[in-house]
Parts: sequence; structure tokens; C-alpha cells
Amino acid sequence: MLRIAVLVSGGGTNLQAIIDAIGNGKITNTEIAVVISNNKNAYALDRAKLAGIDGVCVSPKDYESRELFNDALIAKIDEYHVDLIVLAGCLVVLPEKLIGKYEGKIINIHPSLIPAFCGTGYYGLKVHEAALERGVKVTGATCHFVDAGTDTGPIIYQKTVEVLPDDTPKSLQQRVMEQAEWIIMPKAIDDIANGRITIDANNHVVVTK
Repeated sequence: MLRIAVLVSGGGTNLQAIIDAIGNGKITNTEIAVVISNNKNAYALDRAKLAGIDGVCVSPKDYESRELFNDALIAKIDEYHVDLIVLAGCLVVLPEKLIGKYEGKIINIHPSLIPAFCGTGYYGLKVHEAALERGVKVTGATCHFVDAGTDTGPIIYQKTVEVLPDDTPKSLQQRVMEQAEWIIMPKAIDDIANGRITIDANNHVVVTK
């Protein structure tokens, strides 16, 4: 059984997609051990409570230094003995020692087709605003492993979404979530849980069926 920690910052729509996918059998051999938010008011924590999952807040505002916060975050994750960390709308920059400790065991969902519209400063609506400003015809989402860079880890899955002429950043964001994010992240978790994903010598993800 794969034990996962889901890290969140806001509404928790991707968390809900994971909860639902476990419930309907699209994700198998997996349990959410804990949901951790850096924001005590995140609705994601309410989603966790409603699903009977431990939800905790570890906020940098509660610590005198970033180093103390980083240590507390790592300690909280360690406490739950998880096999995989899932970043589902988490806006906290992960400490390098956390990434090193859980190398190859952290995944993220990003609302663009990496390497387009990714890296520092590209998150949330900003990604979709940039896509519309550039006039792209196709966008999408990417699920990838996390490394020490920003959106630079090995890509697991990508899914495309058409950009419509009357799209706004919010409408595009919603459609990318529905048509891409909520599909490929649960699929990636299920494949990891069932041993279908490896990383080859070229740092590329290989999926076996």
C-alpha cells in the first residue's frame, strides 16, 4: 500500500480529484496518510476532514526562521512514514534537504505543457494569463517528478487542452484542471503505486503496463 502525503495551499481541487479517484478505484493500492497545508485557512484542510484524513497546518508564519519551518515540515512528513509526496497546488518552495531526502518520491502537477510557461513566477492563474497573452492554441498540464530545479524534474505525463477564442485565464484554468490535471495526476499516482513507473539512465520516465 502506497502511503502518500498531499501538500496543498488553497482550495484543494487536485486533492479532491485524488480522494475521488481512490474512492472510485482509478487509484489503487494507495492511501492518503496526511494532508499538509502551509495555510491554516486552506479549504483543502476541510476536504481532508470530510474524507476522514489527517489534515495539518505547518506554516512558515509560525516559525522564527525559514530553516525552522523547513525542519518542522520535514519532521511532520517523516512522522507519517510516507512513500510519496504529492504537491497538489502547493505554493511553498520545498527545502533542498527535503527534496534530497525524498529523491524520486515527490511529484507535482503544473498547469502547462512543460517546458512552456514554467519555472520561477509561473504558477496558478499567471500560467494561463501568459498562455493567453502569447496566443497559444493548445495548452495543458504536466505531472512530473520534483528535483532541485523549478519544474525541471522528469516528466511523467502530459495532456493537452484546446485554448478557445473566448477564454479568460479563469475559464482556461478550470478546463485545464477538468480535462488534464484531474486525469493525469491520479493516473501517475496509480502507476507509481503499482510499480509501473521507473526513471531511466537519461533521467526520462518509463511507463510499463
